[in-house]
Amino acid sequence: MATTSHQPGVTILPSGKKVFIPLENNPAVFTSLIHSMGVSSELEFHDVYSLTDPDLLSFIPRPVHALIFIAPGSVYYRLHDKGKPKVLTYTGHGQEEPVWWCKQTIGHSCGLMALLHSIANGETSEHVAPDSLAGRLLAKSTPLPPMERAAVLYDSAELEQAHMAAAVMGDSKPPSSAEPNGYHFLAFVPGRDGRLWECDGSWDGPIDHGTLPEGADMLNSKVLEMGINKYLAVSEGNLEYSLVALTGSPTAQLKTNDRELADLARRIRALTTNFTGPRDYRTLAYREFLRQRAKLKEQYTVKIERRRKLKEEQELIEY
Repeated sequence: MATTSHQPGVTILPSGKKVFIPLENNPAVFTSLIHSMGVSSELEFHDVYSLTDPDLLSFIPRPVHALIFIAPGSVYYRLHDKGKPKVLTYTGHGQEEPVWWCKQTIGHSCGLMALLHSIANGETSEHVAPDSLAGRLLAKSTPLPPMERAAVLYDSAELEQAHMAAAVMGDSKPPSSAEPNGYHFLAFVPGRDGRLWECDGSWDGPIDHGTLPEGADMLNSKVLEMGINKYLAVSEGNLEYSLVALTGSPTAQLKTNDRELADLARRIRALTTNFTGPRDYRTLAYREFLRQRAKLKEQYTVKIERRRKLKEEQELIEY
């Protein structure tokens, strides 16, 4: 698996394997990369500063569609205990696969793989433009078994270009692709089967963590117990890990919320206008009218409060 020429900064090992400059652990870098690959601007990444503090958690737009866990090698290997099979045994492919998973064959690309796993699964896959780089790669690779799927990514000059452009972004000086990298990027995503999946390109396939609670997003406390908290339980006080959430942008969510508000206002007006019977509480028709109107007004009040919170999030980000 090789291309004839490579982007500046890519290292080619004596074995012929190519190695990228690793992505900086930075939500702005992640967001820029997925947008450049064709993911809607309605999605973006956010740092998660706490899993328990309600005030800090309130800054994260919900729902959270995917979580990326960046783990130090020591924490990662404590949980996996060097149990990775030497030969890939996973054979999932096609639409019957509960999640899109790909083997990592490019050195230092675990960040890229976590991003791809995040955008390829769950509701976020609906935000990938079909004719974009990400859309074409997913369409071409999905029917293929794992190693052939990995070859699609490995051989993509466009993907290499997009990754390397993002790898030199961020707040710190980019390392050389030849330098060792002691961190692992793992994605936790919902599957088509309603289960929580851990997608790690260096493992032997996606890891099933069980059935998701109904209506829960990836930052739900029960979901965290099913997946990420297993790593934290063996961290032995190591605080070098971090979490990044893939969510809808507050601006995009505000626009959606405003459309829903307008629709609710229209329905309330129409219900009121169309009721022509006597306004007598003793009649069944009037009581039903009041019940329906009260239900719509309750939904409207919830949307108004949601709008207030989204405006606060938007202003905080702009600040």
